[in-house]
Amino acid sequence: MEFYTVFWREMIVLKRTFYKFFASRLVSPFLYLVAFGWGLGRGIRMDGGNYLEFVVPGIIALSAMNTSFNAVGISLNISRLYYKTLEEYLIAPLSAGSFVFGQVLAGTVRGLIASLIILGLAFLFGARLAVNGWFFAIIILTCFLFAALGVVAAMTINSHEDMSNFSTFVILPMSFLSGTFFLPDRLPQGVAYLIEALPLTHTSYALRALAQGQGLLPVSLAVLASYAALLFLAAVVAVQKVR
Repeated sequence: MEFYTVFWREMIVLKRTFYKFFASRLVSPFLYLVAFGWGLGRGIRMDGGNYLEFVVPGIIALSAMNTSFNAVGISLNISRLYYKTLEEYLIAPLSAGSFVFGQVLAGTVRGLIASLIILGLAFLFGARLAVNGWFFAIIILTCFLFAALGVVAAMTINSHEDMSNFSTFVILPMSFLSGTFFLPDRLPQGVAYLIEALPLTHTSYALRALAQGQGLLPVSLAVLASYAALLFLAAVVAVQKVR
């Protein structure tokens, strides 16, 4: 239970800043829903349904990724390079695995809250989605893997500028190309194959299939679970190297 100390500290921080966190997580999804659901998407049909119901799972996937990654990656990177407060954990009698799990779990909670905010907004906008336990399991798995990616990035990138570049070249392309706003099969074949290998693509696929009542996609679940395991191990190794 060593991880609980790390996790609990992050939850105290979240509690103190919850209203700011809630408001900041509300703005972007609201704008996406207005722009793509009511604006550009009005009258467009996708997969036999309206565009709002098509795009909501993608926006949830997008928010889960961004919130989880930024909550862990940016915070840890600043703590390591600027405030130097990360050293308190690194010299403490705390295993690397426990430290990583506590941080990743905290990032997962933040990502899940952000996703629930979007889901609530979507229902207010009139979206009809079939939501079940697997739907939330996919969200949690997505938040977990991108929070782990945040740890890897924070531990291996040695400047704030490069951290920003990582988001620009890795996170931003996934945000718009991984089946969030349109299907990748509309892209050139080579690009489509590359996008199929990205984790967020499978989050979008899985959430959309579940929301439309088509059931769980086992391949997407397996891909996400594999990414989560690999990135968690990579995060542990990265922390051990920093020590």
